[in-house]
Amino acid sequence: MTFSPLAGVRATRDVLDAHGLSTKKALGQHFLIDDNIVGRILSLSGLQSGEIVVEVGPGIGTLTAALCGVAGGLVAIERDIQLEPVLADTLTGCPHTTVLYEDALRVSPEQISAPYGPPVRFIANLPYAVAATLVLRFFEDIPSLQSVTVMVQAEVADRMTAVPGNKVYGSYSVKLQLRARSEGRFPVSRGCFFPPPRVDSAVVRFDRISRPESPEVIAAAVELADIAFAQRRKTLRNTLRAGLAGGAEAADALLSHSNIDGIRRAETLAVDEYLQMASKSLELCLLP
Repeated sequence: MTFSPLAGVRATRDVLDAHGLSTKKALGQHFLIDDNIVGRILSLSGLQSGEIVVEVGPGIGTLTAALCGVAGGLVAIERDIQLEPVLADTLTGCPHTTVLYEDALRVSPEQISAPYGPPVRFIANLPYAVAATLVLRFFEDIPSLQSVTVMVQAEVADRMTAVPGNKVYGSYSVKLQLRARSEGRFPVSRGCFFPPPRVDSAVVRFDRISRPESPEVIAAAVELADIAFAQRRKTLRNTLRAGLAGGAEAADALLSHSNIDGIRRAETLAVDEYLQMASKSLELCLLP
């Protein structure tokens, strides 16, 4: 079964040559050429017929061509305006597909929702330089989004899925896991791209979590994670004393009321413990 007619070296070269284009390292352009990987992305995403999808970095439309056959509406966001004639050509047979030539870091949720309604899935082979930022931002800014399935640099996937005690578990891990839960991952070899990148890749899926805590508590947990990991080699007591406006007194009160030992370090705390501290920090009026 063929998922995308563009998933191959010859097909990719033919499209680029036909339009007189080359890949741009500055935009992180590495085109997917393995149709099996396209199929695995679709499978992991759980995309259902008729669902609204947002994609970032469609390139020449390799994954887009596969998504549009299932999605009820697809909005693809592409930064490289030179790809406009390419996508107009390769996506000719894609109904209910709109390409926004914008910077995905600046496009508004209203722009994304305008053509077909709010998206429920974010599925993409992401430009690696902005991957982590985009995933978190979309979960924060697009409340309709229920799942994210994206190809990212393997090191970024490690940070996304890291658990307490892992050396790459950090403030980003906490922030993402406050919003979503990891639901699957598989590796992608460098040979699956043209040209091959110099880094390893992985496809990860995250599903949104519905937490009982208020938005204020979530925001406080984010702020506390930033404070705690600002000097990750120091104890939690010392980082909180340095980061909280109330200094040592505020830090000691927060740790005492949260029942958390101050000699622990930031990377040992689970997401629920950050939420616990966040709730107490608001009760004690320790954050602005």
